[in-house]
Order: sequence, then structure tokens, then C-alpha cells
Amino acid sequence: MTKLSRRGVLLFLVLLSITGPAKRRPRHQDQQQSAQPRSFDYYVLTLSWSPEFCHSHAANGQCVSGHFGFVVHGLWPQFNDGYPENCSAAPGLSNLSNMTDIMPDPKLVEHEWTTHGTCSGLDPESYFKLVRQAFVSIKVPARFTNPREEVSLTPSQIKQEFLESNPRLSGGEVVVSCGNNYLTGVSICLQKNLDPRDCGSLRSCRANIVRIPPVR
Repeated sequence: MTKLSRRGVLLFLVLLSITGPAKRRPRHQDQQQSAQPRSFDYYVLTLSWSPEFCHSHAANGQCVSGHFGFVVHGLWPQFNDGYPENCSAAPGLSNLSNMTDIMPDPKLVEHEWTTHGTCSGLDPESYFKLVRQAFVSIKVPARFTNPREEVSLTPSQIKQEFLESNPRLSGGEVVVSCGNNYLTGVSICLQKNLDPRDCGSLRSCRANIVRIPPVR
């Protein structure tokens, strides 16, 4: 595949991921619009692999320095079957920079509140405090903290590294995502109190081998 065509595919996958991974299924549109805050079953903490995102978004705020590895994409309320979205028009954080150390794109912070945070039943400050608590509760494996060379692993190996670094997690609570055989992210399913729980119908990447671009 040429470099141009690869970037085109990756751009499509990233745009698709803004509303959630393909494995997440929205409920019927009427159900989404009528969803009440807190009427969900669990959270999905989604960590995005920044080097892969930045391959086709070099001008994005998180990509200018190039030093990010895993960053928070979101903490998504999830039904056992589907998920709620856009539960209210409540304004978000007044100071977006409070989150940009772990969500290094202010527009992403805004988007995540509007699309997902409004369905949490929490005010913006409480919701993003929970986002941070969820993120720090997960230890990113050493291999992924500052890699300088591209490596290739199976999705199972990536999941196993997270399990070894986080003994409280089990295999059904971690989902690896990929696009075009490149790592795009890892998601962890959590109860509302942030205890791990099984991801149910969410499915991991099916690629045989996943390439992991390095941090610059």
C-alpha cells in the first residue's frame, strides 16, 4: 500500500473513531436522544496511541512536540448493548488546559464532554476528575512509555503487557484497537466506581500482527 493510500485509510479510521470504535453500537437514534444521564451500565476508558494518530494529523496540538504515547481519548458511558450520546447541551470546562496534559487537544476535551460527558450525570469538573482518576488507575506498560523504534506485536501480546502491568485486570476487561494493521488504541472497561469489569460484546483487533510506531 502506498504512503498516500495508507494515510487516506488512516484518516477515515480516525474520523470514524471520533464517535467511538466500530465495535461500539449506538442504540436506535430515538433512544440516544432520550437517554437520561447516568442511565448507563459502565464506562469505557479509551487510550489513543498518539504516534499513529499523528501520522495523518501532524498539525494537531498533541502532535507538534511528538512526545506523547498513550493519551486519553475519552471515558465513555456504555450500555450493555449500545451507548448514549449527546445527553444535554450543558457547557463544559471553563479552563480546557486543566486536562491537556493527558488529553492534549482542547477540541477533543470539548468534544468528549459534549458527546459523552453529558451522559455521565456529572458536572464537567466532576466528570473530568473521574477521567483523570480512571487514567491514573491504569499503569501503561514500560514498552509503551517512550519507544524510539517501531515494533510489531500481536494484539494478544499487547493485551498481555497491560495485564502484567495491571494485576487487577483480566483479559476480558481490555480491548486492543487497530487500523490497517497499526495500533490505534487500548480500551479498559470500568464500573462506575472505576473497578474493572468485562467488556462484554466489545471486540479486540483481529489483525495477526500490529505495528506500533514510535514516539518521536
